[in-house]
Amino acid sequence: MKYYAIQVKSGAENKFISRFRALHPEINFPLYFPQRRLDIRRAGVIRQTIAAVFPGYIFVEADSNEAIMAYQWEFRRTGGFYRFLRSNQDIAPLADRDLELVLHFIKKVGPVAGRSKVYFNENSRIVVVEGPLMGLEGKIIKVDKRKGRAKIKLDLYDDSYSLDLAFEVILPLEKSRF
Repeated sequence: MKYYAIQVKSGAENKFISRFRALHPEINFPLYFPQRRLDIRRAGVIRQTIAAVFPGYIFVEADSNEAIMAYQWEFRRTGGFYRFLRSNQDIAPLADRDLELVLHFIKKVGPVAGRSKVYFNENSRIVVVEGPLMGLEGKIIKVDKRKGRAKIKLDLYDDSYSLDLAFEVILPLEKSRF
């Protein structure tokens, strides 16, 4: 399978997917929109919010370039569409690091990234035990222990994004003594 990125209106990714499905029920490409769950504190009240991992991007799974090319105009005519990546003239599947990163959120994490479980080692370095941050430790650029967030830097098609993912601190397992 190949994965393609479509740039759509930021903040209207779910609306784009709904419109596309309503206009073209015969086209059954899997469409992915990875999201993340965060606790946001405003005026002392904590609310759970869901935000995009890659704002303004939808990912399409298809068998081949020919399959995408056959339906490119249906995607382009849907409201909120901006462009295919690399460009509308050069529609290319994700590859290498871009593909690994997107598959991490699509396949390993699931539709909504929740909290990761972490602990801090004796050098105050974060150690991820499980969750969406697993495998992304090298991309962490800042840790806010008070808010329970880790800021990570993601690169997709020569663009860099920084986003926060939630974590909860657990105590490390004590080394068993025999």
